[in-house]
Amino acid sequence: MIAILKKDANRAAVDHLLSWIEKKGLQAHVSQGENELIVGLVGDTTRIDPFLLESMDIVERVQRVSEPFKKANRKFHPMDTVVDCGHGVKIGGDHFQVIAGPCSVEGENLIRIARRVKAAGATMLRGGAYKPRTSPYAYQGMGAAGLDLLMEAGTELDMPVVTEIMDPRDVQLFLDKGVDVMQIGARNAQNFPLLKEVGKTSTPVLLKRGMAESIDELLMAAEYIMSEGNPNVILCERGIRTFETRTRNTFDLNAVPVLRYLSHLPVVADPSHATGYTRYVEPMALAATAAGAHGLEIEVHDAPDQAWSDGAQALTPDMFDDCMRRIALIRAAIEPEGGECA
Repeated sequence: MIAILKKDANRAAVDHLLSWIEKKGLQAHVSQGENELIVGLVGDTTRIDPFLLESMDIVERVQRVSEPFKKANRKFHPMDTVVDCGHGVKIGGDHFQVIAGPCSVEGENLIRIARRVKAAGATMLRGGAYKPRTSPYAYQGMGAAGLDLLMEAGTELDMPVVTEIMDPRDVQLFLDKGVDVMQIGARNAQNFPLLKEVGKTSTPVLLKRGMAESIDELLMAAEYIMSEGNPNVILCERGIRTFETRTRNTFDLNAVPVLRYLSHLPVVADPSHATGYTRYVEPMALAATAAGAHGLEIEVHDAPDQAWSDGAQALTPDMFDDCMRRIALIRAAIEPEGGECA
């Protein structure tokens, strides 16, 4: 349920309304729209008579919200959320960012790759220190040592670091290391204890869509994080599993505009995991940009044939240079004032 307040509502009256709502056992989520103040009621709204609420002097109208996700819902928060990822980098609204780097942190080649993606225009550095793998015998990542390499590269290049967290017990380690953005991958998209634990922090969370997850389930996963107090959630479409076998996953490009319609949270697209093949990454990166994504996550490796994981979908630095050039052209076409990452 949401209450749209009258334009002339004074602060004292608003505070009184918020106190009344909270005494009823609900949370009051306040959002300032362009022309109106919106109060979202989260909890068991059967405790409140909507007609009584609408009869209050400062209330313009009351609207029920049928979707189970409340905090992530654009109806509760009409303006786009802008997430501050550190190092002066923001995503959402008019801010478009490209997250790039290797699938896995492998060692000293990380800094070489990081320097190249930064020079090409990437604004955030990705790399996996902890790797969820289908096979228990596959490379699982460098762990804490990999986090150290990532943070060193991020410090040298003044770039926010995005890296995957798999275990609720590692949250404090990530905080201690200073990780800028904690990524929750597709395999942990409904790991509810992990979602709750990262929700207790204020660190931005890049939440990937699960391999067989609906859009509503993705938004409910975001709701788990936000319900614990962390509003800094970035949604990521990375492909879903279908009957099609010609690509690693099926890139649900529909999800970009749908998520932007349903939610105020930033939306990022990952064409690397979505397609699984280098030759398809650039065209889908361009398509996602044109569809309105707030950012892209792209895997880059200086020797893909020697990569310890996912080399088949990695761009070389030269390919990434050309991809960034084309992304800028798409941005310029759809955003007359833009064209650059901002």
